[in-house]
Amino acid sequence: MLNKFSKIFIAVSVCLFMSNEASAQDPAFSQFYANPLYLNPAFAGTNECPRVNLNYRDQWPGIGRTYITNSVSYDQHISAIGGGLGILVAQDRAGAGNLNTTHVTLQYSYRLKINNQFAMKAGFEASYRMIKLDWGNLTFGDMIDSKKGFVYNTQEDIINNPTTKSFPDFSAGLLGYSKNLFFGFAAHHITQPDQGFISNSELPTKITVHAGGNIVINEYSHNSFTISPNFLYQSQADFQQFNYGIYAKKGPVVGGLWARHSLKNIDSFILMIGLIQDSFKFGYSYDITLSDLKNSNTLGAHELSFTLYMPCRSKGKSYNTISCPQF
Repeated sequence: MLNKFSKIFIAVSVCLFMSNEASAQDPAFSQFYANPLYLNPAFAGTNECPRVNLNYRDQWPGIGRTYITNSVSYDQHISAIGGGLGILVAQDRAGAGNLNTTHVTLQYSYRLKINNQFAMKAGFEASYRMIKLDWGNLTFGDMIDSKKGFVYNTQEDIINNPTTKSFPDFSAGLLGYSKNLFFGFAAHHITQPDQGFISNSELPTKITVHAGGNIVINEYSHNSFTISPNFLYQSQADFQQFNYGIYAKKGPVVGGLWARHSLKNIDSFILMIGLIQDSFKFGYSYDITLSDLKNSNTLGAHELSFTLYMPCRSKGKSYNTISCPQF
């Protein structure tokens, strides 16, 4: 049986995909730099050698793994085309599988070397998005009895309603970076495609701004220590979100602490720990909910990231690598 929170989500889902007024927001990863192609298409090919990123997020596990988002991506720099290529496949499952969104993305980023210390990248993205809605588990107002709850059959014509929606989607981004400074901008869903099942429901453009820097202590010592303050801002329709915090790295171990909040209140604190090796990195983070949901069993979110770095022929000093936080 669906629990209370799943029913609430399903009701909201119907509004999102049937109404002319409602709009949805994209899922967000706490370890946003560990999923670079999802954050900004300009990140495609920023690593000197090919890499594979795997990401998994379980939002509010207390209600039965109802909100799961995962992605896999591959990217590499190709000197012959002056930039990087990337492919990203992501899936978001909500309402215990009642609403599934999948998108397959191809990316190209052009690299412009300004000088030996600074480079910029312009990224472009073409996606194909597929949304599947299981009408059989949806609940409607005419099913509710004031005393007994959901007991009636709905009069909605759910049998003849479409169950899938697919459409192309386009995004772009910019990235600037030096040894100890990085900043970027991305605009996703530029064309605001129609994602409605019955009537028009535009997917709002998502704006992302991110920036940060590295401060190295005892740089030329075996005991060097790096701290990286960073900032992320995202806006989509009426929704606005700020992330700010700091990463600290000593040897192969990385830790992070940052806050996420809207304009009105702090939503959560995020704790992260990771391990970085030459051939791979692994990270785990946990969101500590501070909003009104903290009083329920839904609090928190688990997130895992894994990146595999593949070997390649080094491009030497002519290639500017980006040194932004890796989680």
